[in-house]
Amino acid sequence: MLKTYPTTFLLPKRLKLASLVPSQTNSLSTDASFSPQQDPRQPILLASHQAMSQARTDSPPRPQRALTYFPLGYKEAAQQWWTSVSSRQAERNVLSFVPYLREATAETVGSQLQELAKSDPFGHRVWRSSMVELSGKNRALNELAIERVGEQADDTLVMVHGYGAGLGFFYKNFEPLTRAQGWKLYALDMLGMGNSSRPPFRIRAKDPQEKIAEAEGWFIDALEEWRKIRKIEKFTLLGHSLGGYLAVSYALKYPGRLNKLILSSPVGVPEDPWAVNAAMPEPQESTLANEFTQDQESIVNSEPAGTNADYVRAPASEKKSTATQANPSTTPPKRPIPSWLVWLWDANVSPFSIIRMAGPLGPRFVSGWTFRRFNHLPPDEKEALHTYSYALFRQRGSGEYVLPYLLAPGAYARSPIINRIQEVGRQVLQPATETSPAVRETGLPIVFLYGENDWMDVAGGYAAEEKLNQRRRQALLDATDDEKRRENGSAKVLVVRKAGHNIHLDNPDEFNEVILREMEETRQKRLVLEK
Repeated sequence: MLKTYPTTFLLPKRLKLASLVPSQTNSLSTDASFSPQQDPRQPILLASHQAMSQARTDSPPRPQRALTYFPLGYKEAAQQWWTSVSSRQAERNVLSFVPYLREATAETVGSQLQELAKSDPFGHRVWRSSMVELSGKNRALNELAIERVGEQADDTLVMVHGYGAGLGFFYKNFEPLTRAQGWKLYALDMLGMGNSSRPPFRIRAKDPQEKIAEAEGWFIDALEEWRKIRKIEKFTLLGHSLGGYLAVSYALKYPGRLNKLILSSPVGVPEDPWAVNAAMPEPQESTLANEFTQDQESIVNSEPAGTNADYVRAPASEKKSTATQANPSTTPPKRPIPSWLVWLWDANVSPFSIIRMAGPLGPRFVSGWTFRRFNHLPPDEKEALHTYSYALFRQRGSGEYVLPYLLAPGAYARSPIINRIQEVGRQVLQPATETSPAVRETGLPIVFLYGENDWMDVAGGYAAEEKLNQRRRQALLDATDDEKRRENGSAKVLVVRKAGHNIHLDNPDEFNEVILREMEETRQKRLVLEK
């Protein structure tokens, strides 16, 4: 969605690739040929999905429509608007493509457990969908929890989506990631987005920095309250795009709660003078159009090119110079931002409000994004994701209004991650007293994950890695023997091949393998510390 520019920090001399040998990838891929068994005693996410697919197979093929800016026709759009399903049902329709997993109901007890486990080659796994009520009026988080039945879960993975999205976009990751033993997975819709409740979004602060802190707190305070309700002591947090930005904010405000931080194509890493200096005009150029014009099928299937791909191929001695080059595969010609768009941005007019006002034309407008974003997927999945997207976008505006408080029109962060990333994992846990010194965190493993064709520039991740490594070296110089023993800080940058900004959808096999490796590393480290 956003373009970043290289920073002036030194880049590391070594590139870590999230590459796999074929046998590894194949062993972890989600086989589309598997589907949950139809069991009248155990409802699956969408029982009629197979019948729908069969009906499409038996019916005459529809004529292929040339890909236009808004591929959905007026008549089809009006029909979708009139007959649109609820956002809850749209979420279940997407999740129906997840194999093996069964909903935990009153019937999934007793003698059925053994029978259901036989249908899952990786153990019996169940999911629960809940609305977790928070304090205050109209505050609740939509939660999908997946656990392995009969196993003790000592580790927790929490997944958070990006701007305007929902947990359903992780549907290709749920099954493979829950193969890891000893883990419980939670996917959350951020407050005011997805299928979470949508309270009015208001900012009361006047100072620019206080506005940023209040906007971030609106989301991360809800996440912390959810953690307390679920009685989770520590967890691994995976955030995509805006979710990655907010994950860093959470780690800084609520220290000591994370085992690892995984930032998947995070927004807001590099610094831009227009975005952080109120005295300067807002930037007059942007590549935000990438989100709406780029064809995902070309990203996944074409030969990669550009800055991130160059990192994959370049020798270590050339990596710094590579970071200073433009990215031709993901950068359209620079164009001015229309004054009316800057006005809408500053006036906090959400792009989703246009969809809501469009009425019967809403699905047509959404198709301009979904048909390009998901055109590398099978038709049934693409259609389900389009319906899900429209169902989310048309809901009452709430958390979507955070955007202008955190990002400038050129899509740079007003409080860039690069300026504060070095303090993640170094916060005070217990203030000093008259008899004892302050107790601080001793580092936190942080992973920056980018797609090979990502318009989030990997150079920002490398600059952040360098700052984290510098902070670690500084901390060790003044550390006590006990602090040195407990030192846990690390940083790495990984690039996933044949993937753009939505890595978890573009190349789910490789994405899942990367996350599983990080989960296993976290688990092994915890076991060592407990000995």
